[in-house]
Amino acid sequence: MKKVVLAFSGGLDTSYCVKYLSEELNLEVYSAIVNTGGFSSDELAEIERRAYALGVKQHLTLDETGDYYNSCIKYLIFGNVLKNNTYPLSVSAERVYQALAIARYAKEIDADYVAHGSTGAGNDQVRFDMIFNIMIPDIQILTPIRDLKLSRQEEIDFLKQHGVEMNFEKAAYSINKGLWGTSVGGKETLTSYGYLPEEAWPTQVTKQNPEEVKLLFQNGELKGINDQQFENSVEAIQKLNEIAAPFGVGRDIHVGDTIIGIKGRVGFEAAAPMVIIKAHHALEKHVLTKWQLYWKDQLAVWYGNLLHEGQFLDPVMRNIEKFLEDTQATVSGTVTVGLAPYRFYVVGIESAHDLMSSKFGSYGEMNNAWTGEDVKGFSKIFGNQTMIYQKVNER
Repeated sequence: MKKVVLAFSGGLDTSYCVKYLSEELNLEVYSAIVNTGGFSSDELAEIERRAYALGVKQHLTLDETGDYYNSCIKYLIFGNVLKNNTYPLSVSAERVYQALAIARYAKEIDADYVAHGSTGAGNDQVRFDMIFNIMIPDIQILTPIRDLKLSRQEEIDFLKQHGVEMNFEKAAYSINKGLWGTSVGGKETLTSYGYLPEEAWPTQVTKQNPEEVKLLFQNGELKGINDQQFENSVEAIQKLNEIAAPFGVGRDIHVGDTIIGIKGRVGFEAAAPMVIIKAHHALEKHVLTKWQLYWKDQLAVWYGNLLHEGQFLDPVMRNIEKFLEDTQATVSGTVTVGLAPYRFYVVGIESAHDLMSSKFGSYGEMNNAWTGEDVKGFSKIFGNQTMIYQKVNER
């Protein structure tokens, strides 16, 4: 029997793929879940049990969390990257690392095929296919959901016919968990109107009393929360998510342009990413110059767009990463964030690099670095060309 490596999450789409590939195409299925920080050990064990129950030949967990943070998430924080000023690229970023890990595994076991459960209407199909075409061009790609143009109900019917038991009610929502957030897709996101019901969100709101949390950044990376220090920023992100997610913060619906040219909507829950980006950006506004902030914004938009569209392996991404990392030399300090049900806000920052120093003056009140006469002369020169234009062209 020929071997196929399937990128497996344990959800509806990939469960369908196992049965279809093994029973309809008569292939040996080697399932692999790529953990990018969104699963507990119990969840991974349950996914493994489910894979074997579906009939896979072998199942493997590939842990990419550490490399995912160091090679990707770190730069999303440095760039304060939010797609369309909304979405922290929760799934966009992790799909690249999942595809890379699957490609390496397929090559390692000399697989005949590689498969994924993407539909034909979204971005993931392009991200997976691009990485596979670059990394393992000689291995054929199989995509049953896309090729057969299946609806979720058709998948459910097929699995029921093959005696598969799972929570099909829960399967009405497509959920992808990772270190940098969780995406949620369902019938409410298939059209231009509608919000996800409370029960669809992975984390329910259980905290009602507001609280403050202190985030310690060192050279742009989250290294401490309140009085707890972390050697590993992954652990800091996970800890912050435990604190913030029960408030229901970081929920939203992203509307964006897919790689294939259609508009799409997806819900997401990203408490830690949204709080970190907001806090990190607030700290940067205090410690960086206006031109550092300006050029960071320009390059970060490019970086986010290229990553979103699966172009992570293009060498220009490494060039942008070097710039972003260089800007973080003074981005150190503590940011206090207020948390409350369904909202959060930055209280303020403390940093030895704060450029809002009273030694040079207080905004709106007084200054210690120049005189009123200095400002009179500066204002004349600063507006001189515009004054000339108005004089030359006045009617």
